[in-house]
Amino acid sequence: MKFTKQDLLTLLIGLFLFASCKNPDGVGLDVDPSTAITGTLVTSEVRSETIAEPAANTQSLTRYPLGYMVDPVFGTTKSSVAMTIIPNELSYDFGTSPVLDSAILVLKIDTTVNKFYGDTISSQYSIDVYQLTNKVTTYKSSDVQAHNAQLLGNVKKKLYPSTPIKVYDIVPGKADTLKTLKAQIRIPLDKTFIQSQILSLPTTGTSTNAKFVDYFKGLYAEVNKNTSTGVGGVAFFKLNDSYLQLVFKKTNSSSGIDTTSINFPVSSSASAATIVHDYTGTAVDTQLKNPPTSFPSPYTVTYTQGLAGVKTKISFPQLDAFTSTYGKVVVNKAELVVDLSAGTYTYPFTPIQRLSLYRWDIANQPTTTPDYSTTSPGVIGGYYDSLKNRYIFIVTNYVQALIDKTVKDYGTFIAPTGIDAYQVVPTAITAERSVFGASTNTTNKVKLNIYYTKIN
Repeated sequence: MKFTKQDLLTLLIGLFLFASCKNPDGVGLDVDPSTAITGTLVTSEVRSETIAEPAANTQSLTRYPLGYMVDPVFGTTKSSVAMTIIPNELSYDFGTSPVLDSAILVLKIDTTVNKFYGDTISSQYSIDVYQLTNKVTTYKSSDVQAHNAQLLGNVKKKLYPSTPIKVYDIVPGKADTLKTLKAQIRIPLDKTFIQSQILSLPTTGTSTNAKFVDYFKGLYAEVNKNTSTGVGGVAFFKLNDSYLQLVFKKTNSSSGIDTTSINFPVSSSASAATIVHDYTGTAVDTQLKNPPTSFPSPYTVTYTQGLAGVKTKISFPQLDAFTSTYGKVVVNKAELVVDLSAGTYTYPFTPIQRLSLYRWDIANQPTTTPDYSTTSPGVIGGYYDSLKNRYIFIVTNYVQALIDKTVKDYGTFIAPTGIDAYQVVPTAITAERSVFGASTNTTNKVKLNIYYTKIN
């Protein structure tokens, strides 16, 4: 075989390049140095267990949960809403001899992501409305908001959280106008009750918000599980856009009888949600009543659920002895990989779209891990990967601190959070749930990948 001068030159250059390459694993890869993962990879054990969430604060929520659902894995969940109604206009005058045409509680469905969780295809939702016995003064999701026994209103229908509706807008002295509005639930209320409780009030009854609330108390909405059908679900409502609409006739000195409309807004800052989880007979209940006392855990999965349900507590037992095993190291990158357990994420009970990872401080108060950034909250990860059915958290700084023992692990937790908010406290604004593979799961498991460089 004959070589030309050009062939020999090409061969020599190629040999020189390969001989000078110190990292053969990188040959042929076009890698951005700022994102490349270098160093030795070790996969460390992660222990996990299911624990109950404490009650959530439900005052001034961005959206409020209302619903009832029966989950074959997580049992039943019920969320009801206690609403404080306030006057739209102080010292409002209903006029001479007002007569109520209609009273409708209008609940605006949240139009952002994850506005509904559960079944919208076959389930029918029967929503009852009552008057509160007392005004709302407590806001924990575990607080019971008492209501009177008289049923004021009910609507039974399928819920279409993305479908606009058409309603007539009442304009005094003009023809009614048909409008298309965003998705909402409209519940007709007892006219006799509203006539006597609100339209018969003197102007002093609405002279201040406090006076009206002391008198009227508020309204309570819940899903009636006995008259609903299907597995159900939970809808989320923007209470600060919701209201009690009154349409009534009053005597007008110039034109006789006039039909007019007024809206009494719902005050989200003085409303609350009551959330009840019943895990009786489920594997979730088994784990809560019989937490693992030693590891490896007897359970192959752990559970995490929104609406202040349950969360997964994790720990990293091998990090305590990491230095003695591998020497002093610099962690180049560490990622916590959380796999969903196979077959646990089908419609209508789909996985949580985003999780939070947080820890306890020395006082057992929740705080973020060292990798969380308020300026770049998405960097830490926790988003659902629908292709690989998993979540990944970046925990480089946290793992380095645990290895160096500059931070102590008083408790680390995986819990639901809002898509647009990274919460370290129990959430009442999402109802999603996920089932994770534990370290003893043979096919899907939680694990900690650490890329490190040894320091001489």
